[in-house]
Amino acid sequence: MHWIGLKTLILRECGVIIRFWGVTLAPPVITTVLYFTIFGGVIGKRIGSVEGVDYAQYLAPGLVVLWVVPYAFSHTAGGFLGARLFRYLEELIVTPLPGWVIVLGYVLGGAIRGLTVGLIAVLIAMLYTHFEIHSVLAGGAVICLTALISSLGGFMTGLLASSFDQVTAIQSLVVTPLMYVGGIFYSVSTLPSWARNLSLLNPMFYPVNALRYSVLGVSDVNFGTALLIMCASGLVLVLATVMLMARGVGLRD
Repeated sequence: MHWIGLKTLILRECGVIIRFWGVTLAPPVITTVLYFTIFGGVIGKRIGSVEGVDYAQYLAPGLVVLWVVPYAFSHTAGGFLGARLFRYLEELIVTPLPGWVIVLGYVLGGAIRGLTVGLIAVLIAMLYTHFEIHSVLAGGAVICLTALISSLGGFMTGLLASSFDQVTAIQSLVVTPLMYVGGIFYSVSTLPSWARNLSLLNPMFYPVNALRYSVLGVSDVNFGTALLIMCASGLVLVLATVMLMARGVGLRD
């Protein structure tokens, strides 16, 4: 019974991704091409290389994370908040499905969208750059973990927010700024010492550098440390989300 409910939730979220592909998948294609054309092609020629790597190659892993995070986050946050506001979440609550199945269904749905967008970004990056991947296994693990953590954050936002404006505000004022100062376009080694120390407090800093190490073999932080922090963050979000669901926070408003 749990499996049927989980499968139904995941298939529903996948159906949303496919049906509204013009909104869910097309924008990152266009934006990624623009980023590589402007930053990789025009600005990159002036910068040259970063840590011995061509700038376009150095930029590629960061751009993948740049799309995985917001799309996984927004899909889950918007989907779950919509279910709350339009009252069809009640149909799930009255079923014998436990809260963790509902959480897992929405989180996996958002993660699938994030992974799909990330795969598109990888394919576009391969058209603009040529590099040998340092570790395919590590890269796949980092992307999957990034998508899951972002989707969990989106679920918690959808659980606590009371309007779509609040979701948009969190994404615009918190998630997006943290991504842009997370080392996507630069190495933190070029920053002053106070800025480098501040970057260590940025949660977006770790998936960017973990994926960069997986692809290029270079990173501003130890790969094991980055992966450990990501796993710990994911575990905290899982426990917090399941606890909030068990208490009915945001479900009985």
